[in-house]
Amino acid sequence: MALDFTEHFIKHLKNADRIMFFTGAGISAESGIPTFRGKDGIWNKLKPEELANFEAFMRNPDMVWEWYQYRRKIVNDAKPNKGHLAIAEMENLFSEVTVVTQNVDNLHNRAGSSKVYELHGNIERNYCVDCKTFYSDKDWDYNKAPHCVNCGGLIRPDVVWFGEFLPEDQFMGGEKAASLCDICFVVGTSAVVYPAAYIPLTAKQSGALIVEVNIEHTELSRQADYTFLGQSGDVLPEIVKKLKELKKNDF
Repeated sequence: MALDFTEHFIKHLKNADRIMFFTGAGISAESGIPTFRGKDGIWNKLKPEELANFEAFMRNPDMVWEWYQYRRKIVNDAKPNKGHLAIAEMENLFSEVTVVTQNVDNLHNRAGSSKVYELHGNIERNYCVDCKTFYSDKDWDYNKAPHCVNCGGLIRPDVVWFGEFLPEDQFMGGEKAASLCDICFVVGTSAVVYPAAYIPLTAKQSGALIVEVNIEHTELSRQADYTFLGQSGDVLPEIVKKLKELKKNDF
């Protein structure tokens, strides 16, 4: 696709040193990952809120664990798309590139991004609810909730459930990146779920250019300096292409 880049946008691209990507479910959907659950199967009979909370896990750990195993299979079968890869490639074009994601699928890391803050955790990690020992998803490949080899406690997915706080180190890292970035790309999210949505607001208040990449207009569009409508796998590679042209012309 051909994007209409204004002189103002190109000027900001050329002059930017630090950029940040704030990503949501839309970019993962391009890799075939449903926004929260599949369209088929027994899970449609239950609300996500009935599964993704600590009380539900303690009440019926095997059922919640099986649901997450089902979701892990979808994630493991998925691959980073052109949007993820374009974000990783931009590390070659800017002094600093930070990804702050609301997704738990680990696709940014798998695409090659080196600085990723995961606001809602990572579905490929797990930890003991008692002693906090961490385990990878490769350690447990069956559908019953496992127990910690150290203390015998239940092992849960390392994701943020309903009613839980965001991990402080991840949120603070994202906030700092937002306060320092020159351009904040908001990709595949309407950025209306708080407290995560404070991060692009911090970028805007700190003077960053806000660039929205979504398949349709959102509530954020009114605050964005630029909105590019389309999939990230179409839009972001075009921005990378333009950046390479600008860099080449500088030599």
